[in-house]
Amino acid sequence: MQKRTYIFPLLFLSLFGTLFGQETDDIGTETVTVVKPYSPTVSDAFKIKSAPQLNDSIVLQKKKIDYSIFSVPVASTFTPAKGKASGVKKTPPPTLYNSYASVGLGNYNNALVDFYTSREFNRGEDLLDFGLTHNSSRGDLDSTPLDTDFYDTKLDASYAKRDRYMDWGASIGLQHQLYNWYGIENDVYSDDVVASMDEQQNYFNAEAKAHLNMEDSFFKQGNILLRRFWDATESAENRIVLNPTLELPVTEELITISAKLDYVGGNFKNASLNNATNTGEINYSHLQAGVTPSLLILRDDLTVNLGANIVYGLDTENSDSNFYIYPAVTASYRVLDENVIAYGGIEGQLKQNSYHDFVDENPYVSPTLDILPTDQQYEGYLGLKGQLTSNVGYNIKGSYMAENRKPLFYHNPINTFRDDEKSYYYGNSFQVFYDDVKTLGVFGEINVDINRNFSLGINGEFYDYDTETDNPAWNLPSIKGSVFMDYQISDQWYMGANLFYVGERDDLLSQVIDSLDSELQFQQVTLDGFFDVNAHVGYRFNEQLSIFVKASNIANNNYQNWANFRVQGFQALAGVSYKFDF
Repeated sequence: MQKRTYIFPLLFLSLFGTLFGQETDDIGTETVTVVKPYSPTVSDAFKIKSAPQLNDSIVLQKKKIDYSIFSVPVASTFTPAKGKASGVKKTPPPTLYNSYASVGLGNYNNALVDFYTSREFNRGEDLLDFGLTHNSSRGDLDSTPLDTDFYDTKLDASYAKRDRYMDWGASIGLQHQLYNWYGIENDVYSDDVVASMDEQQNYFNAEAKAHLNMEDSFFKQGNILLRRFWDATESAENRIVLNPTLELPVTEELITISAKLDYVGGNFKNASLNNATNTGEINYSHLQAGVTPSLLILRDDLTVNLGANIVYGLDTENSDSNFYIYPAVTASYRVLDENVIAYGGIEGQLKQNSYHDFVDENPYVSPTLDILPTDQQYEGYLGLKGQLTSNVGYNIKGSYMAENRKPLFYHNPINTFRDDEKSYYYGNSFQVFYDDVKTLGVFGEINVDINRNFSLGINGEFYDYDTETDNPAWNLPSIKGSVFMDYQISDQWYMGANLFYVGERDDLLSQVIDSLDSELQFQQVTLDGFFDVNAHVGYRFNEQLSIFVKASNIANNNYQNWANFRVQGFQALAGVSYKFDF
């Protein structure tokens, strides 16, 4: 009954509140401004204990255990030593000296002198170099009655400056060479004729060079060469070569523009030996102006250079000019990283020939040459190179080249009707013959670094020539090969050796038999192939002083490098080298 008494009052109060809330009085309006956005939060969760407390009288109580330690003092005499770091033995850097001198003497009165010094200024930004080399022989050969002496002396001086964004330099060089036209066998001419011969020739060369290399500039580099070359027969030649190079980045590619201005001009005071009489002289003058634009494309393992060589050639002596366009395309592709790299290309050029370059190749030419440029129409080649292992490298290449006016050397005719000041008209000198030649070639080489102190290499070249005149490619061998090695025996001893082989070559001997119409009588000869073995060994007393011995033509083979021009037999030369600060 007591519970019911409470219900009635509650119902009464509820009805009264409802009636009061339905009154129509206006309570007005209010604006509510929310000053803080709603940002709900999540309360930290609690983890139910995995081992709840148990309030159970059945659970056994753990018995409390008291531990005690019986400590006994122990006498110790051990005293640990202080730690010491192990020292690393450093290899001392090699001492660098700014000067070097070497002198050697041998049989056949052979002499060798080599001197070089270099000075740095302004903390290495400026460099001044001087060099002197001399190589000579005064020995005679039993195969010829003429002198076989030769001298080759060269003096060089250069200055270079390098800074952050560019480097430039200039150099001058002077050279004197002495050779003899000794290509006459014994008992061909009488003693009186031999005694009247003046077979000595002297060559002189003076040249100046300059270069400029720039970084972060469209002008990449430039080179200039000025040369004056002359001899003892009043023959003289001038050469000027300019080579600027520009680089223009276009998007992700690089465009390179190389230009060339090449002039050679000179004269010979004597006429060709094919003429019975020495009337007139030979003058020549050739100017080349060319530009080679190319586009470099880099794509992962592929590198392609697409370009063309455009050249204008002018023969100013004969008022003749021609316009040439040559391919300039090269490419390489890494097939297997550094192990196999395939490469190839097709290139051409208008090669400027000169008296100076002919003498470098064959110092026994006569001063009666025709100088013409070589039109190398194209040279196509394909090859593979890379590393067979970490210490074995290789290179294999096949090529095919077409050349117009390729210079070939063969003997001047015997022309005893001539009375030139120098005696080069007894069939003991060479002339240049120009022929159109197509050459198929194969080249291969292997280099082996057996260890840090021993390296070995071998290479071979094979050629097949097709000439327009159906004549042999005079004095060009079909096969060449060489083997070389260098061995650092110990810190003091070192040695090296090389062996090379040159195959058979064809030459043409002739004689003028009629002074009126210069009629010639010809004879073709074949020169045997030859081996030549050279070696050297040296001993270093210290970083500055060392001695050496060089041996040449160890097989003592008096072969003919050129027809009727035999070389010296076994040669030995001993000397001393010294490094110092000057």
